[in-house]
Amino acid sequence: MIRLNSDTPSDVLQDVKEGNMVTDTFSKTGLVESIEVSDDGLYRVYTFHLVTGRSIVVRK
Repeated sequence: MIRLNSDTPSDVLQDVKEGNMVTDTFSKTGLVESIEVSDDGLYRVYTFHLVTGRSIVVRK
């Protein structure tokens, strides 16, 4: 299981693939259904959509 938060290194965030089991260490845990990566000018924003319908957002 991969822990996703602001302390997670960028190379680990980039290596997450669909089907990986991830958690935000609080209440969101599940398999990754899809991944969106965007850039808001200040941060790179990783949005991991889980099969449970929840999303984990990490700004790096």
